Amino acid sequence: MNPRDPRPIVEDWTPRSRPVRSVMEGRFVRLEPLDPNRHGAAMFDAHRDLDPEGRAWDFLPYGPFPDYPAYHTHLAAQAACGDPMFFAIVEQASGDAVGVASLMRCDPANGVIETGHLCFTPRLQRTPGGTEMIHLFGCHVFDDLGYRRFEWKCDDANASSKRAAERFGFTFEGVFRQMMVVKGRNRDTAWFSILDTEWSRCRAAFEAWLAPENFDADGRQRSGLEEIRTGLKE
Repeated sequence: MNPRDPRPIVEDWTPRSRPVRSVMEGRFVRLEPLDPNRHGAAMFDAHRDLDPEGRAWDFLPYGPFPDYPAYHTHLAAQAACGDPMFFAIVEQASGDAVGVASLMRCDPANGVIETGHLCFTPRLQRTPGGTEMIHLFGCHVFDDLGYRRFEWKCDDANASSKRAAERFGFTFEGVFRQMMVVKGRNRDTAWFSILDTEWSRCRAAFEAWLAPENFDADGRQRSGLEEIRTGLKE
């Protein structure tokens, strides 16, 4: 050991595998490899009918789309990508796709990966399925693949995305100023992360929050996710 180097040694570290295009099953939603032919129509209809102002696209570098052919072409390009790797978020109750999410910037050598390109239709927004999607990704990243770091980045002006990250258990790390130009506007990027040493507590909180007994007969939560996580021992 070099006495001049205070950095912790990572014991027995080896590069990890890349994420795989697999189905991830939850109680409210499942994640499927994105297929524009199977998933596109339901999502386009939900965006068009329930979000006519196109608010879901405000902080994304693309969209809204004027018609279904244009949206289908966009989804086809996403589905063909390896990194980002895109998944459709499918509602278990109806079988309809209600959103898109990706795993991206995969760094197997260092065990780092990010979730991004999150685009929830109004059918998914403010429902348990959106929370469960992050839980499913986290389980794949940490439990299946053994990564050390799971990242969330968003436009610093996107207050709802920053609030969501903190609710899910990501820790705010800072802002990279003037990182991008998106739709002709400056983007300062806020960085968040969950580490492998933090995941067991986050996972336990997700599982307790998603449990059937945490919801009343009308589907309202009895305890909030942050409240549950705070109450868990380190």
